[in-house]
Amino acid sequence: MEKTQNKLELIIKYFSDFSETQIRQFQELSDLYKEWNEKINVVSRKDIESLYERHVLHSLSIAAEFDFIDGLEVIDIGTGGGFPGVPLAIFFPNVQFHLVDSIGKKLKVIDAVCSQLNIKNITTQHIRAEEIKGRKFDFAVSRAVAPLKELWSWSRPLLKKEHKMAGYRNGLICLKGGDLSQEISDSGLKPFATPIDQIFKEEYFKDKFIIYVPNN
Repeated sequence: MEKTQNKLELIIKYFSDFSETQIRQFQELSDLYKEWNEKINVVSRKDIESLYERHVLHSLSIAAEFDFIDGLEVIDIGTGGGFPGVPLAIFFPNVQFHLVDSIGKKLKVIDAVCSQLNIKNITTQHIRAEEIKGRKFDFAVSRAVAPLKELWSWSRPLLKKEHKMAGYRNGLICLKGGDLSQEISDSGLKPFATPIDQIFKEEYFKDKFIIYVPNN
């Protein structure tokens, strides 16, 4: 437990004012993912020991930039093992998150984690984002799933037209790394890019970015 708490300190270093429930949920993520990763590989073997930095804190960079208001609906496209959706759902317990992926067994892990941690604001769906019909969301989030051009083509039809958050239009928020100049050029978009190493001072976040495409 001491080792897990020390890793949790990486989250507490940048965020405060968590409830006891949130602390417990973040604290227990590591052991749960390690246990499930033995059965269904949802986190790479080299990353599982760095879960808090490379997955949880990375996901929470979105929370550092976007203070989602209560009642929003957010879709996590290509969620994989639940990132960024699961950490964001813990952080924003009054925001509804819908996590979708084309690989059903990964969603089973998310459902189990949510059940064991009593996370009530996550739903999952085994589907490709481009196949979703009849649902709209305030924001779409994603992490390194596809090129920006494709992510936007999947996200845009799913975004509500009315904007609820002051200062921010509904849109796509994705986590990407490396030299993105060609990818952004190919997309034909003019996104806002925030270097994550300006938010979190860990070496891991060098050349990693939050990309925000508002739905104008």
